[in-house]
Amino acid sequence: MFQKKLKELVKGKTLTEQEAAELMDEIMEGRADPCQIAGFLSLLSMRGETADELAGCVRSMRAHAKPVHYDKELLDIVGTGGDGTATFNISTASAILLSGLGVNVAKHGNRSVSSTSGAADVLEALGISIRTTPEQAASLLEQTHMCFLFAPLYHASMKYAIEPRKALGFRTIFNMLGPLTNPAGAERQLLGVYSRKAAEAYANAIVKLGTRRALVVTGDDGMDELTITGRTRAYLIEDQRIHSFSLMPEDVGLSAGRLEDIQVKTPAESAALIEAIFSGKTQNRSAMNAVLLNAGAGLYVAGRMDSIAEGIHEANRAIENGKALEQLNLLRTQTEEVSHV
Repeated sequence: MFQKKLKELVKGKTLTEQEAAELMDEIMEGRADPCQIAGFLSLLSMRGETADELAGCVRSMRAHAKPVHYDKELLDIVGTGGDGTATFNISTASAILLSGLGVNVAKHGNRSVSSTSGAADVLEALGISIRTTPEQAASLLEQTHMCFLFAPLYHASMKYAIEPRKALGFRTIFNMLGPLTNPAGAERQLLGVYSRKAAEAYANAIVKLGTRRALVVTGDDGMDELTITGRTRAYLIEDQRIHSFSLMPEDVGLSAGRLEDIQVKTPAESAALIEAIFSGKTQNRSAMNAVLLNAGAGLYVAGRMDSIAEGIHEANRAIENGKALEQLNLLRTQTEEVSHV
């Protein structure tokens, strides 16, 4: 079946939701060989994934995942990666800040595949343990309002795609699937995507998947975040409807920044910048504003604030009064304790 569908993809055909789910099942269950997987990933990446293909692959990955059970509402804030901008880990910094404000954040992520620093990489550089069982993750949510769900531990079936992804070295559908396959089933999501076309497909896939409230964002500069350098295109999905809008940093009370001010070369650089932001020791206003913008949007998606601008004000207070740094230190101590249990 896999070979037959690859031939159809070469001819320009797209997959139905069911066909996509069946192909992903073959990958997840080790029934597709590495060359077939690489061909599948390459063909979709070159053409661009459809909403049906995304939704089908997500359903398959969710069915094969190890679940985390937690009875309170959860938020995930995550980017697809693969945007090529080499920025510091803005989503991860925002997640830490949001959890310090009492938002329950189940952050799903991985090591870097196509970016400078993955979420797992920067958390380790910050001294935060990334390896938890589902029970430990639920316990951390209760103690700290945040857990990190390291994708290889919760999506063991993804092991069959690791080598093809590494060999390709560019972003694939797996970059897009990660944010949509949170093992804790986070029903509120702030999702960053690397292009407007991909964001539109994402939004339509989320309607099919029935997420409670999601904000899909992409920067005109190619960032998979709300960008501080210019215009962000956004798609709010709620009640299975899509409302699109755009915003500039100035629209929400922030000054525009420069891309070069938020770029890093290593996870250690990213971690140092995040700690400097939280401790109030940075003069890098672009980096500070990038975190405030995304954390403000996270508070809006979580329903804590009525607007992104209000969320930014609350996030700024959390940095000024030391809550953000306090939360960073709490995560260090609590994840260390959990990892030794």
